[in-house]
Amino acid sequence: MMTDIEIAQSTPMKPIGDIAKTAGVAEEYLEYYGRYKAKIDYRLLSDTQAPNGKLILVTAINPTPAGEGKTTTTVGLADALRRMGKNALVALREPSLGPVFGVKGGAAGGGYAQVVPMEDINLHFTGDFHAIGAANNLLAAMLDNHIQQGNALGIDVKRITWKRCVDMNDRQLRNVVDGLGGRMQGVPREDGFDITVASEVMAVLCLATSITDLKERLSRIIVGYTYDEKPVTAGDLKAAGAMAALLKDALKPNLVQTLEGTPAFIHGGPFANIAHGCNSIMATRMALKLGDYAVTEAGFGADLGAEKFLDIKCRMAGLTPDAVVMVATVRALKHHGGVAKADLNTENLEALEKGLPNLLRHVENITKVYGLPCVVAINRFPTDTEAELKLVEDKCRALGVNVALSEVWGKGGEGGLALAEEVVRLCEQPNDFHFAYDAEASIEEKLNAIVTKVYHGDGVVLTPNTRKQMAQLTDLGYGALPICMAKTQYSFSDDQKLLGAPDGFTVTVRNIKVSAGAGFLVALTGDIMTMPGLPKVPAAEKIDVDENGKITGLF
Repeated sequence: MMTDIEIAQSTPMKPIGDIAKTAGVAEEYLEYYGRYKAKIDYRLLSDTQAPNGKLILVTAINPTPAGEGKTTTTVGLADALRRMGKNALVALREPSLGPVFGVKGGAAGGGYAQVVPMEDINLHFTGDFHAIGAANNLLAAMLDNHIQQGNALGIDVKRITWKRCVDMNDRQLRNVVDGLGGRMQGVPREDGFDITVASEVMAVLCLATSITDLKERLSRIIVGYTYDEKPVTAGDLKAAGAMAALLKDALKPNLVQTLEGTPAFIHGGPFANIAHGCNSIMATRMALKLGDYAVTEAGFGADLGAEKFLDIKCRMAGLTPDAVVMVATVRALKHHGGVAKADLNTENLEALEKGLPNLLRHVENITKVYGLPCVVAINRFPTDTEAELKLVEDKCRALGVNVALSEVWGKGGEGGLALAEEVVRLCEQPNDFHFAYDAEASIEEKLNAIVTKVYHGDGVVLTPNTRKQMAQLTDLGYGALPICMAKTQYSFSDDQKLLGAPDGFTVTVRNIKVSAGAGFLVALTGDIMTMPGLPKVPAAEKIDVDENGKITGLF
């Protein structure tokens, strides 16, 4: 059996100009990055008067070590829609180098449902993340230089909130002291690094709708506070223009292709357990303008990525999804039912029944909390038994939701035809889309709405420090912003060990901060960190390149 990278390398790619023609992108908007990658000028959006196509969101159950295949399903569904004669495009996030070299590996799909060139996409791609890191670190440099040069704004060095960033899992950089070495080497202070995908600049890029909007958002970024508790922004430091200059090309969506030649926009990559977990608004809008169906995904389980896609991205961009696909595997559901990873290949209806509530809760959230039509896509494994598949189908039908088997990993688009047919049917159904909370509600009310409605917990617990921060943020005028929960991806709760569909729990918010440029409040729960570390055996140990430049070991 070939690995993902071997499948990708053995499949001929079409020149990107041909893919652009398939997508309906005129040559004047194309900026070539080699033969198989291009950026699309954002003028396309203002120049195109076509109506929007149907928006399909792919999400999933809480992730497990067994894997769910959300990106694989997203890619395979778009391929299947095109096989049906539908004009479909796919919009995905760019992978971060941290997980590529860490535990997760790449994020370009798998098997015969991949986006290519997968090596480029998983590594430097078109340089977007490097530009984001440079813009982030330019702001950090200008902040420290301002303090060194006299600190006219009166910035309290103990109240600086802005960190430097690097797109790598590097726990050594979480907490550092810099500015050492004497009077001319800067002002000594405690500092730290975030991974680039956790930078607010990443969120800003993904939520910006134009260069003008990008500059305005960048100028609103808060970097710290003065001695009299006033926020200091990138605009105050006169950094927004130079940051936007670094980001002007990164703002343009990237066009690549699936193994079957479906046009794919891959742009932006905020983590869903730290940030809002969706690709850029500009890429999604391009897919909607150019296709009759735009298939996109949101990171991790539906309690994180889908909640943020719906409550943050759709709210800001004025988007309404037409259908939601909930991806699950029998193996993952058995894991939620208490089965160890080594035993997941054995039929176990009792454990499956115990783990199924995780899926059913996510489905009910989509249909009841958000009022959207939903289909469950079971990413089929050879070890799944007919009895197990029937149990999943029966439980979902009881909620009025159909189940479609997805075999896109092994069959490509052909293996997703049943799913595509159900998605097309759902897209024609009326829906009653609404948000989980009102933006004008108080910060505490919004937090409670997410915990009780989406997580099904008893409510939120706020530390004294969080209450103080909330009062300050409300006084500063940020109380009406939506909430971006930073929470473990493995559980509905803030305890990653509570699998399945737990109840009787509370969620403790230990810190809340404003991402004024992105336009949301970040509520930190549990032990979520904005700089991951590498595992004992990093994926990087298996990655290599030969004398011809052929990369191996990526997955």
